[in-house]
Amino acid sequence: MARLTRAEAQERNRAKVLAAAREEFAERGFRDAKIDEIADRAELTRGAVYSNFPGKRALYFAVLADLAERAPVIPLDEPALTVREALGEVARAWVTRLPLMTEDRHAPSRLGADLMPEILADETLHKPFAELTRLNAILLGLAMERLRKPKEPDGRLVRLAGAALTVLQGAGQLSAAAPGFVDAFDVIRVCEGLAELDLDDRWTVAPMIPEVQQTDEPWSPPRAVRGLADGEAARLGRDGVVAVLGVHRLSAAEESVRAAPPGAEVTAVVVTRTPAEVLPLARLVIAEVGTCLRQAFPKPAWPRLRIVYDESGALAAAAGVPEPEDTTEVAIRVRSGRIVLRTEGFGACHAAASQRDRP
Repeated sequence: MARLTRAEAQERNRAKVLAAAREEFAERGFRDAKIDEIADRAELTRGAVYSNFPGKRALYFAVLADLAERAPVIPLDEPALTVREALGEVARAWVTRLPLMTEDRHAPSRLGADLMPEILADETLHKPFAELTRLNAILLGLAMERLRKPKEPDGRLVRLAGAALTVLQGAGQLSAAAPGFVDAFDVIRVCEGLAELDLDDRWTVAPMIPEVQQTDEPWSPPRAVRGLADGEAARLGRDGVVAVLGVHRLSAAEESVRAAPPGAEVTAVVVTRTPAEVLPLARLVIAEVGTCLRQAFPKPAWPRLRIVYDESGALAAAAGVPEPEDTTEVAIRVRSGRIVLRTEGFGACHAAASQRDRP
């Protein structure tokens, strides 16, 4: 039998730790789970667990992210064609994951019960979680706009999407804290009713316009990586805008989508100073809505915003960002396999997408 390479052995051990941690968290809950017990279940040492995950919370986020990304997507027989139908299907996909009052407390659907308390307990997670939630509203709003154009040229449906996510997040928290209180059918009907709400949502251009540098550099990104929201490979070699965004600047991705010329690819690369803990949280939050989007919307309505995460830093480095921070906002324009312009700072996403590069 051929010996495993170092990378293969690491991947196998990581998978064993995740499987063991899922069992431990399901049986004992997050707070009572023990790293030593997880190591025993995985038949590994405590050190082997910590070599893959810096702490119990990072491991917990990774377990939840893995489950969210593996959640089955059941395509509709008749895809939603209106915003009302789409919001109803998003809500239906969301509430089917909620824990039932009759379920055992160790059921998989209750595994995420400690997620919000852990986010609330650490102020350093508040801003990333807020930006991730805004990014989800942007994704949902952009998809709805593909089904129904806003009445005004500068109109948008992102605030409407945010209202729907507020209802769904609240339903999730109450289902865990007050079993039996949430009526799934009421939640679906409320979200459908939001479709007719006019929040006078308008798009405004970023007030800051950073300097744009014309350049001609090779663009050599890592191999195509899976998109967080759509589950498909992000073809990073295509012409378009690539925005490297720290977890405090994720909502700036909308500026690239709004300003980019028709047909241009827009990719947001999620980076952070603390990838071991924050990136699993990003994977989890985006996958929760991404799964609902893929189930509720026809593929032509999916937003033209690809989101990938960059745990190794290789993708950010290829874009000229060797040491990304949580506040990073760097955007490049790619054409024919070359970086033709670069800009950074607040407003970089809009500037890179709207600036006309030299032919």
